[in-house]
Amino acid sequence: MRGMFEPRRLARLATLAAMSAPLWAHGMAGKDADFLKQSAGAHIGPFLYLGAKHMVTGYDHLLFLFGVIFFLYKMRDVAVYVTCFALGHSITLLAGVLSGIHVNPFLVDAIIGLSVVYKAFDNLDGFKTLFGFQPNPKAMVLLFGLFHGFGLATKLQEFKLSSNGLVANMISFNVGVEMGQLIALSIILLAMTMWRRTSGFARHAVLANVLVMTAGFVLMGYKLTGYWMERA
Repeated sequence: MRGMFEPRRLARLATLAAMSAPLWAHGMAGKDADFLKQSAGAHIGPFLYLGAKHMVTGYDHLLFLFGVIFFLYKMRDVAVYVTCFALGHSITLLAGVLSGIHVNPFLVDAIIGLSVVYKAFDNLDGFKTLFGFQPNPKAMVLLFGLFHGFGLATKLQEFKLSSNGLVANMISFNVGVEMGQLIALSIILLAMTMWRRTSGFARHAVLANVLVMTAGFVLMGYKLTGYWMERA
């Protein structure tokens, strides 16, 4: 476990994450896409599975969660921040799909990339150092959670889901997202706890957040490029 967080290993992982951002960020393809296109009626189990799978494999969600809990040492604090994030993305996921609220997916995903940049920058005390203040961290996690939820909603809207059973399916999908979030969070917390016990944590914490910020900028750049190409 100690070797997992060496600078070179961290750099390789961040590079791979950044390169795969176009593939992982909010993507649904293959059998999952075919199922969504053809689904009609309530399918509780499959939508639970899809929600959990999307969160566990979501590059952008995981990086943001990683940044949020990076310097949280008490489980009570972790619970508060993760609840803020869950509340935010639950509101906009359900509202976006059930109410038909449409937003540009490229811009939403660019803001999600910005959320990753923000959290890493905040962990580096960038706001206090450069601007002399720090935005309320809980409010910011809730705010960016709203955009993460819209990111989920925009991808589901692409499949023009049947209205038959839609409410039950979306609630199931959202519950699945929360289940996936708990699974991912447990793994991240376990790894972070082991890393914090090593002598290298303090030395490598800055590098880790710089790499997370870099990955966020890559995602932003990719999505903004897609937005401008779409408008050209």
